[in-house]
Amino acid sequence: MKKFYGTGVALVTPFKIDFSIDFDGLEGVVNHCIKGGVEYLVVLGTTAESATLSLEEKQQVIDKVISVNDGQLPLVLGVGGNNTQQIVSELKSQNLSAFDAILSVSPYYNKPTQEGIYQHFKAVAQASPKPIILYNVPGRTSSNMLPKTVVRLANDFKNIIGIKEAAGDLVQAMQLIKETPEDFLVISGDDMITLPMVLAGGAGVISVIGEGFPKEFSEMVRLGLKREVDMAYKLHYKLAPAIDMIFAEGNPAGIKAVFESLTICNALVRLPLVEAGNELKQQIDSYVADMR
Repeated sequence: MKKFYGTGVALVTPFKIDFSIDFDGLEGVVNHCIKGGVEYLVVLGTTAESATLSLEEKQQVIDKVISVNDGQLPLVLGVGGNNTQQIVSELKSQNLSAFDAILSVSPYYNKPTQEGIYQHFKAVAQASPKPIILYNVPGRTSSNMLPKTVVRLANDFKNIIGIKEAAGDLVQAMQLIKETPEDFLVISGDDMITLPMVLAGGAGVISVIGEGFPKEFSEMVRLGLKREVDMAYKLHYKLAPAIDMIFAEGNPAGIKAVFESLTICNALVRLPLVEAGNELKQQIDSYVADMR
């Protein structure tokens, strides 16, 4: 799974003034990321506001990204939730031929035990025709998928190939790197600690800031993978203020403000999220101007 080493980006879903999908904006985002040199694209993740998209809209987003990408980069599809049988049904019925893997979040809201998480992903693994990247994000799911559970899944199911680890805990990340099989991908889901995770043995990142500044962020990750530490950290500290800014008022409000500043699409988000405030937008505008 070398195609997933480096920088993947979790694509936003741009909206028009009437909150319908802005497909021209989506095309602009995809092309910006491809031109910027990222290694792969993630479709319909959390950053896509997939929770607010209808089934028809989700398919339209999928079709548009496939068309614009035109086979240039590997594609990963977000297929996750807290209804195991629904996910199994989706995996069995959906056309996944254009995708190289799926990204599946640990069940949220239900707060399953570690055994419940294991059994959930066992069912997902048995249903999926594509390799699976687990997604641990306790800040959103209210439960932490512990390293012992990830190790068990990695050893028991060969099509579970990695994890997007977004607990924000570098010690937990290092434990995963140490204890999972050698070819298992431990991928950062936290932009600020991506470089330390890569230097500890991680495979890269699925990033938010990386879609706004794909050239700089993907180069930082590549330098980290090559152990060119000083140059990598130079880019890290250059990008760190932007990482703080884009999460200051929630995701994807911040990264959409970046895209608005870059004139790729506007900053609109669907309720219950709200657009970034004017003060934050001004800070982002100033940062983007300095980066150009």
